[in-house]
Order: sequence, then C-alpha cells, then structure tokens
Amino acid sequence: MNKNSVFYPDSFLEPENMIKLYALGAFPMAESKDSTKINWFLPELRTIIPLDSYNIPRSLKKFMRECGYDVRYNTRTRDVIECCANREDTWISKKLMKAYDKLIKNGYLHSVDVFDKNELVGGLYGISYRGAFMGESMFSYVPQASKIALAHLLRHLAKQQYILLDVQYQTPHLAMFGAKQISLDEFNQMLKESYKIDRSFLP
Repeated sequence: MNKNSVFYPDSFLEPENMIKLYALGAFPMAESKDSTKINWFLPELRTIIPLDSYNIPRSLKKFMRECGYDVRYNTRTRDVIECCANREDTWISKKLMKAYDKLIKNGYLHSVDVFDKNELVGGLYGISYRGAFMGESMFSYVPQASKIALAHLLRHLAKQQYILLDVQYQTPHLAMFGAKQISLDEFNQMLKESYKIDRSFLP
C-alpha cells in the first residue's frame, strides 16, 4: 500500500479486517454518500496532534467556561456519524456507515458528543485501537461546537495516556490545536509505540 488509494472487497469492511487496516495507518473514504466503493488511503504525509504538547486556544477556553454546553462520550455515536455525513459532499457513504455500526458494536468506534440543553449541536468520532486514536470526522451546528469536541478529546486522550492522535490531513481548524505533519516513517514509528500499550477509551 502506498500514498495512492487501494480498493478492497467488501470482506475488508468486516470489523476484524477494518481494524487491521487502521492498524497499518490506513483509513477508508467513499467517493460519495451513495457510492458502493470504499477506498483505503495511506498518504505519505500524515497529520497528528501531539498529546504531550497540544494547544487549546485561549479564546476557546473562555468560550467553554461560559457557553454552558455539555460534553458526553458515546451517548449519540450513530447520530454524530450521521451529522458528519449530513452535507452536500461527503465521503461517509451509507455503506461505510453500516461498517461503522459493526465497529461501534465491537467497541472500536467512539464519539465525543456536544449538547446545548440536551440538543446535539456538535461532535466528532474516531477509531480507538490500543494506544492510538484515529480521528475520522467532526461536525458543528453552532459556532465552536466541533472545536469544543476536539478540545475535550485531546484532554481525554492525554488523561487516558494514549500515545497517538491521528487526524489524517492538516487544516487551519486543526493547526490551531497544534496539529503538525510528519512523514509516513515517523507516523509508522508512532503507531508501533502506541501498539505496545493497551488503553481504554472509557475508564
């Protein structure tokens, strides 16, 4: 597998095979919501947020203290995925969501859910495997909600002593949290280190 996408048969959407591919550093994306083809990607440049030196912007910290939003884990995971897919162009296909359902059932896929007065207004989800968390997507229906979800994820993973937070591609949104690009070799080394330990997403 290289920087180009690779297509695998449907058997690779079974949980045990998906986790093997995630463990290699690959991640799945469909071409559209209705596409039946799932490609797996392994870019030569990867983006991570270091869990020992991440940044939460000062303005966001102030907003978090004042907004009154409630943050929970794994309470509306399927809804979070559907909200992430609820946009005109998305790589989260119906077929991929069905595969995600199996990962949820098997305890690999987790979400950070942001509520305003019990209404889901933002969140993110990703895959947890041993000491690594692979962030997949996030959404926000109100200002700052996805940033709040990410801030809580960073603090949570650091508290749980994870080694790696993979966020795939660099964006301005992620850069303000300290995201940085590393080579595939560096990324693979971090993967190896993260697999030496076993961490639970929830205590």
